[in-house]
Amino acid sequence: MTKIPSPLNLAKWLSENEDKLKPPIGNYMLQVGNGTQVMAVGGPNARTDFHINETEEWFFQYKGSMTLRVFVDGDFKDIAINEGEMYLLPGNVPHSPIRYANTVGIVIEKIREPHHIDRLRWYCKDCKEIIYEESFHCVDLGSQLKPIVERYANDQQLRTCKNCGCVNEAK
Repeated sequence: MTKIPSPLNLAKWLSENEDKLKPPIGNYMLQVGNGTQVMAVGGPNARTDFHINETEEWFFQYKGSMTLRVFVDGDFKDIAINEGEMYLLPGNVPHSPIRYANTVGIVIEKIREPHHIDRLRWYCKDCKEIIYEESFHCVDLGSQLKPIVERYANDQQLRTCKNCGCVNEAK
């Protein structure tokens, strides 16, 4: 017999589980389907990394506003996503979600096939060269990002641009 999931009352879930959306990533998996996963993400966050996903990501801002910083054509660009707005990010676009205090967003992503590789990348704030990058097969974004972000934050050599010498911020 085919199992059909029940609807999720998002407002009720948030009132009962707000503690699950804590920094540094603030990510909680709400539902996992056959090829798609739905996450709630809370703010604030303090990230300087850019995530690169080979597939599209759908952002919906349920409460408050966020900024989706992307790196395109050699420069940073900020995309404001306000409460009630949605945005479909194309695959392979380096992006850094900036979430503010007391905000909640919903992100829908495809479940990664074995051949899909995600990356976390940091750019130099001065010359915009790539200063560090790690690749991984994404199974659980919430748990996989934290050790990579911490490794970068705790190693000044990783944060130092080989092109211009700038020591970039950890967070």
